[in-house]
Amino acid sequence: MASHPVLIQPSGLRFDAPAGTSVLMAAQVAGIKLPSSCRNGTCRACMCLMLEGSVAYGIEWPGLSRDEKEEGWILPCVAQATGALEIQAPGAAPIEPAAAPVRPLTGARR
Repeated sequence: MASHPVLIQPSGLRFDAPAGTSVLMAAQVAGIKLPSSCRNGTCRACMCLMLEGSVAYGIEWPGLSRDEKEEGWILPCVAQATGALEIQAPGAAPIEPAAAPVRPLTGARR
């Protein structure tokens, strides 16, 4: 399956987005958290600026105005990379692994 490299600015984080997978989902699989909420293109919490590249949408018209699309804004939750992609997403960060729960010492086990 083809995949496309994605570079996130200003963090410099990188990951590959498989064809047919949303940019948001590909980032999460790669251990990168992008701001998000609804995951269906309506809340705009994930909105970020596309600096280079192109995307396709799995829905007819995502929650962006015509002007926003022309300015390069995308919704990673429903956008699929169609080639190498560079986006500006200041809120991007590595996903921190969950800390193991602290278990109190309860004495010797038999």
